[in-house]
Amino acid sequence: MTDAIKAYVEEKISGLDKFYDQILSAKVVVGVENHHHQKGNVFIAECKLDVPGKDLFASKNEETLYKAIDKVRDYLESELKKYKEMRREKTKVARGDIRDGKGYDV
Repeated sequence: MTDAIKAYVEEKISGLDKFYDQILSAKVVVGVENHHHQKGNVFIAECKLDVPGKDLFASKNEETLYKAIDKVRDYLESELKKYKEMRREKTKVARGDIRDGKGYDV
């Protein structure tokens, strides 16, 4: 991997912190798939994010490596937003159950 690709990946993946600040780690794999394709190389980018309680994974193929990295980032952005909202809803429900159990008026 060249320094330019490594810097691009780090920039794109580290930018996911603004959507969910509890990302524990990220593992990114980039490469070229050159079999089964008659139109030349197809680039692949994969990323696994470790977040509390779950692992998020994305894998995308494109004609350029930069497009594949961008698509992985976009997909993980939407997954992080969904995951964050799901965790927020679970917390709201849990708080509501506690209030109901203690006899609070809502």
